[in-house]
Amino acid sequence: MSSRQLPVSPTECGLYQWPCAFRLENELALITGGGSGLGLAMARALAAAGSRVVLTGRREELLKKAAEEIGPRAQFMVHDVNRLSEAGRLVESAAERFGPVTILINNAGVHLKKAAIDTTEEEFMKVLTTHVLGAHALSRAVAPEMMRRGSGTILFIASMASLFGLPKVVAYSAAKSAYLGMVRALATELSPHGVRVNAIAPGFIETDMSRKALDGDPDRKQRVLNRTPMGRLGDPDDVGMAAVYLCSPAARFVTGVVLPVDGGASIGF
Repeated sequence: MSSRQLPVSPTECGLYQWPCAFRLENELALITGGGSGLGLAMARALAAAGSRVVLTGRREELLKKAAEEIGPRAQFMVHDVNRLSEAGRLVESAAERFGPVTILINNAGVHLKKAAIDTTEEEFMKVLTTHVLGAHALSRAVAPEMMRRGSGTILFIASMASLFGLPKVVAYSAAKSAYLGMVRALATELSPHGVRVNAIAPGFIETDMSRKALDGDPDRKQRVLNRTPMGRLGDPDDVGMAAVYLCSPAARFVTGVVLPVDGGASIGF
């Protein structure tokens, strides 16, 4: 049987047989920062695997365009993760409109490139609030229903800055490193109730942001490629497919881990 002839619906094969173990029918994924970049790539991948997706972010037009690009499985809701007190209402509203959230992807973030000695307390706290407190607020909002149902997935999008030192990103590094502690702590608390918590640490991925940073600095781009054993930048869909795996029944015994998707950069020299 060729790969094109393989069954793709849980009604056509056992749930844990290939490729049904990677299918996400009956799931509803809430993806922060879902209107562009890695968030959009993950939304596309999850929708292709059968999940419905709800994209959130601050820019309505961007979210609308992204949802239209994905198709009928995608919806969007405007939400600022910095508005911590509104996290519960977002989750309740999503459940009222689309059904209970079964997958949460904490992807929204803000970057600050600045020397540590020049980074102010206000700037540091803004980065921490967006990443750490924002992700905690939404995780706290979805967890009770997931625990009650006995299933669910929470996925954090970490970074190479979670794994090794990078200059001029002290606040971002602190926030992304905190993600790994949150993943481990939440996994120990929630996994006994059937809720898995994991992280992806993307390496150097070819996005609009990375192109702006690297195309004008060929020496830096070459250093990045030299450090990456696979010798190239990643594609956003590489992160999307990893997200599908970690959110699917194929990863049913995987919790509390961080998965680098980096072409080997985290083990390269």
